[in-house]
Amino acid sequence: MILYIVRHGETDWNKARRVQGFSDIPLNEYGRHLARQTAEGMKEIRFDLAYTSPLIRAKETAEIILEGRNIPLIESDGIKEMGFGAYEGMCVTGKEKTAEMEAFQKFFSDTGNFVPAEGGESIADVMGRTGSFLRELYTNPDLQGKHILLSTHGAAMTAFLNHIRGNLESADFWKWHVPANCAVTTVEVKEGVPAILEESKIYYKEPVKCWNIE
Repeated sequence: MILYIVRHGETDWNKARRVQGFSDIPLNEYGRHLARQTAEGMKEIRFDLAYTSPLIRAKETAEIILEGRNIPLIESDGIKEMGFGAYEGMCVTGKEKTAEMEAFQKFFSDTGNFVPAEGGESIADVMGRTGSFLRELYTNPDLQGKHILLSTHGAAMTAFLNHIRGNLESADFWKWHVPANCAVTTVEVKEGVPAILEESKIYYKEPVKCWNIE
């Protein structure tokens, strides 16, 4: 089994460095450009099926990459972005000196002690559901030998890669930082054991510096 895990293209909230979580923010035109460039770079890659987060930014990225192919696209909450509840829409830079902002900033600076806002998920929550999704893929007899696209999000993709590396501590969640928009990591799974073949490959020409996680 080969997995191609891609983070969605840019959104206006990415550009403004606002966390999106479950907020259903669409790609902006530059994000669509990144997805089209990624589609061009991956045009010779075989896909047998694809999974996408149901959020529009990930779904549209997958649709652009798969345009012109007759590939099943399956929506799954297992690869949805981490939910931030009341923190959604807050700015990553965190210039405001409020108790709420200080609590939110622990997600980046002190993840081991991060406490989710009302309606949000913990790091353990997102690690749990992404881990369950991967285990179901690895053990599904109908998927053995398949080449699968996964279209997901910054924190969710980070959780996937942490599982694959065996990096399961919340305090180390950002040890390898977040993939850029439309970065693609290729993973080979043999007998249920995953290994990263190529990490954070960029197919577009313009370098993008984006640490915003959704």
